[in-house]
Order: sequence, then C-alpha cells, then structure tokens
Amino acid sequence: MTLPPNVAAARAALAHLEIDDNPVSIRAKSRDFFWYSPVLKARMDHLAGDFVVAPRCEAEVVEVLRVCYAHDVPVTTRGAGTGNYGQAMPLAGGCILHLKNLDRVKEIRPGRVVVEPGCLLKDLDEACRAQSGQEIRMFSSTWATATVGGFIAGGSGGVGSVRWGALRDLGNIIRLRVATMEATPRLLDFRGEELARVSHAYGTNGIITELELPLAPAYDWVELFVALPGFPEAARYAFDIASEDGILLKLVSVFEAPIAQDYFARVRPHIADGEHLVGLMVAPHAMDAFATFTARRPGARVIWRSDRPDWPREPGPVFEYGWNHTTLRALKVDPTVTYLQVRYAGDDLLEKIEAVRRTFGAEVLQHLEAMREGGRVMFAGLPIVKFTTEARLDEIVRIHEDLGCMIFNPHRYTLEEGGRQTVDARQLAFKREADPKGLLNPGKMIAWDDPDWRYDRMYAYPKMRAAE
Repeated sequence: MTLPPNVAAARAALAHLEIDDNPVSIRAKSRDFFWYSPVLKARMDHLAGDFVVAPRCEAEVVEVLRVCYAHDVPVTTRGAGTGNYGQAMPLAGGCILHLKNLDRVKEIRPGRVVVEPGCLLKDLDEACRAQSGQEIRMFSSTWATATVGGFIAGGSGGVGSVRWGALRDLGNIIRLRVATMEATPRLLDFRGEELARVSHAYGTNGIITELELPLAPAYDWVELFVALPGFPEAARYAFDIASEDGILLKLVSVFEAPIAQDYFARVRPHIADGEHLVGLMVAPHAMDAFATFTARRPGARVIWRSDRPDWPREPGPVFEYGWNHTTLRALKVDPTVTYLQVRYAGDDLLEKIEAVRRTFGAEVLQHLEAMREGGRVMFAGLPIVKFTTEARLDEIVRIHEDLGCMIFNPHRYTLEEGGRQTVDARQLAFKREADPKGLLNPGKMIAWDDPDWRYDRMYAYPKMRAAE
C-alpha cells in the first residue's frame, strides 16, 4: 500500500511503536458497528485508515499525537469498535489510534476506580468485584467486548441507568484525563462542569488516557424474564417497578411481541404467541418485594429466574437481550431491519408510546429501556424498524417528532445529528483549543466544519475519503 507523503512520514517516525499496516487488519480495525444502519452502511462501508498504532502507555499516546500533528495526519481513536453509528470510522483515513494496550486498572478505592481507557468493561467490573466487593454503576450490553473509554466517549447510558441515570448526569463520571493534539500535546484533568467538554465527544477534541469512575456495592443480581398478555400492561409494569425506590434494580427492558418470539431463540419456547416480555436484574434482597409487586399485576408471570434455573438451555445474561443487543439479535435473524433511538419522558410518556404504536403497528416494534432522568423514570426507546427505503426511514423519524418524541438519530455519524441537533458550545470551544488543526476524528463535529449548517438534510463531510 502506497501512503500519501505526510502519512508515510508520520508512519516512518512512529515505526518504533506497535504498528499495524496490514491492509486486511487495518480495515478490520477501522470499522465499528455502523452497519446497524443501512443508511450509514451505504456511505461508510469503504472507509479505512492508512495505518494503526497501538501505544503502550500515555507517553506514547502523546508521541503519536505530536508526530501526526506535525505531519497533518488525521487521528481516529479506536477502542473495541462496538459503537454503532460510525463514531470510530475514519472518514478521512490517516492514523487509527488503537488503545487496546492501555488496559490497566490502576487503583480501586471505596466508591471509585481509576482505570485506563482500553480496559474492557467486563474486566473492570470483575477486578472491582474481586478486590473490593464493588461494581461499576453502569455498562453497555456489549460488556464482554467493549472498552470503558469507548463507553464514556461514545455511549450515553446502559445497564444500570434505571438506577443511576445517564453517563453525563452529575456524579456518573468523577474525572477524565485527556491528551490534546497540538505541537506539544498537553495532559489535562477534567472534573465537574469541565467533564462535558470531552464526555460523549467521539474523541473529536481530545484523547482520554485515564478515567476515574464511581462504584457501587456489588450484588449477585437475579436476572428475570416476565411475560405479560398486553403491551400497555408490560410498559406500565416496567414503568411502575422502575419507580419503586425500595426495589433495587439494574435493568428493566420491555420487548413488544413478536420480538422475543422472532429473535430470542432460547426464550421462544417459554413464551406464548402474542405475549410481551420484560427483562430485569433485581438485587437478591429485593426479590421478596419483586415477587409481591409482580403478584399484584394480573397476567404477569415469571418465566425465567437465574437463581432458580429450570430451562433445558439457559438464556445467558438477560442484559444481553436489551439495549443494543436487541437490534443485534434481530439483525442476525433478519438483516433488513434497523432501529431508532427515542426519548420518552414526561407525565404522558406511556400515552406517547401508545400513539407511536397506533401510528406504525408492526413497522416499528417497541423496545424500551427504563432510565432515570432528574430522579424520574423515563424510557429510552430502541424500536426495531422494518426498513424499506431511506426516505421512509426519514419519514418515520419526522412522524415521531410530530408526536412529541425526541429522536437521537442512529443513522447519522455526527455528534449534533445523533443528539439534539444543536451545537455543544463547550465541546466546540475545547476543540478549538485542543485540536487547532481539526485532525481528531474529522467530520464528526458539524459545528467545526460548517457553523451555519441548518440540519435540513443529512450532513455529508466534504473530505470523506471516496470509495476506490
């Protein structure tokens, strides 16, 4: 592979580090789960970096940033690549900064842990349990393969959010250490109000090299599936149990029929046609309260308890049916489906969900995840959508918005379009300070490239590498 002169010069200057320039593995390490979206797959499938470097310490991260800055080479940070809207896709090629070697758990103390970004969530959780009887507050459904740095830089919530809220809520991140991309990169520690500069910023304005996160007491969570005869009853059951402050929960997921029947192979034999499913994680000491709560709900029946296994084939972790794993399981059965991300909040959230169901029917099957927001229960909707055309998908988004539902669009690769379609002034200001050449994950922050963008159509990064 012949590299452009500036890329070749940077590659040569970094030759003493762990470099990968095999075209096959470069392509693999340049990809995330963008293919969840047929819209992104059509636009991004050809993208790859020019070389991959895997620093072994923070000093080597700084060296990579310094060298690439000197040679005007774009840098896209890589964790495990489990993000699913193109956050880690190198739109302009260049250097893939793979943080797999920065995986140390550096310190575990009461209520907190200090860790490097390349540590897998599973390994971090297990280390905290083994050393201190604590656990991380929340994690993605890709717990076994995702890194903690990728979760903070690209995620918004997950398993545990029913108790602790979103990642950006106060208290869910204690400190982030960040390297800038300048002639002489700086290492900065952010706390409190400053955290919003770089959390959920896709590595567009700094590279996270160390994280300090809060911990909670660890439990041997009881994982459950509850079947209910009607979807409104299932959604109400989930909302009400999530609102029970005395029942300690880590997960409440709702699946409209026939999601479980069509896509959850090990659950299918135990659920009737037309029944809807709720998946839960309940602390052992709260199981009596859970049983009392469930007994008060007509038609609700517990079909799986991990502490009393009675299926010939156990289902595996219940959290691996929720969050983005729901879409993954559906895609393995039917590659033509996709999904959306919807915010259901306020006093009328259940009515909004029913309005959406009446509007779309089986075209949009409801999948809900209970969360806290400002101390109140709300739902993150990740519905399974029957994809036909891009125009129809855009229409489905518009109809949701007309019904009063906020969409966080997973069929867009920029920060603004995947969020609230507004500029985050704090992140933009810090990018101007920390990445003056705009080389960090270019094309993902519209406000940097085109401050006057109107969001009336999908943003197309003008410097995106063309397909060969």
